[in-house]
Amino acid sequence: MTGLGYTLPAVIAVLVVIGWELRVLRTGLFRRAAYWLSMAIVLGFQVLVDGWLTKLSAPIVLYNEQHSTGIRFPWDIPIEDFLFGWAMITAVLLLWERSAGRRNAA
Repeated sequence: MTGLGYTLPAVIAVLVVIGWELRVLRTGLFRRAAYWLSMAIVLGFQVLVDGWLTKLSAPIVLYNEQHSTGIRFPWDIPIEDFLFGWAMITAVLLLWERSAGRRNAA
């Protein structure tokens, strides 16, 4: 099944992280400008590093195109990498926020 190998888990990861924040943690992270600024900084570095690793002219990391959407932007970066990256970084920041909230409450 085309797209299920990388795409489906990437989309599920994003949905799980969003649901975790909105239904369980409720840190308010998504309402903070600092979060979105940090994500822009992460995105900038992700494009540089991921672009170098996945460029089709001389790839270091290879993907089975049958398991992704085949959408690559910019510099041949599979779109799924951005989804996984967002979910991973956001999950860590949410845990950080929850930990900070517990320390402040104690």
